[in-house]
Amino acid sequence: MSAKVTVDGEGTVTGNTYDKYGSSNPVVQRLMTGFHRDLDELWGTASAASVLDVGCGEGVLTYEWAERLGDGRIVGIDLDDPLLHEQWATRSRANLEYLVMKAENLPFADDEFEMATAIEVLEHVPDPSETLAEMARCASRWILVSVPREPLWRATNMARGAYWKTLGNTPGHLNHWSAGAFRRLLSQYGEVVEVRRPFPWTMLLVRVGS
Repeated sequence: MSAKVTVDGEGTVTGNTYDKYGSSNPVVQRLMTGFHRDLDELWGTASAASVLDVGCGEGVLTYEWAERLGDGRIVGIDLDDPLLHEQWATRSRANLEYLVMKAENLPFADDEFEMATAIEVLEHVPDPSETLAEMARCASRWILVSVPREPLWRATNMARGAYWKTLGNTPGHLNHWSAGAFRRLLSQYGEVVEVRRPFPWTMLLVRVGS
């Protein structure tokens, strides 16, 4: 799926205006149905009472989760971008807070949230290990993450004639993992409880802490 992005001097994506969740494209809708189904099932397995959503983007999932949490606390963080601020203003709840910050040095206490999530984020960050370490520090029970599955993602882009000059790499994607490589990375931060592979992504639920 294509995206209009802005990339800062460090190579970090600061905006993504492609609304894959609200797309009217039937192919995108079908892919997102599978993605959302698996994500919901892993969310239900975790059954967390508080959530830190790293790289929350426009807040589509963050707001949805805030509704499901009821009074449970959820914080969405992302970089400073006017487009994101506009979207956050349309998705507000008493238990939901949006903050502007990077994920490398989070100002939260150890175990402050039951779960930390990063949905379609880690492929964009300069140092995913640093981001994951901070997520694991702030989460007392779970990490829930998803990334594009490679080389399938690039192959799919090229098959539809997109991003030929970069061999199918979506703008702003700095990191690339196969399902196996992504599982090995996440196993450094806890026990990988479940792996899902909705086409063309990899999605993991990881138990952290003791």
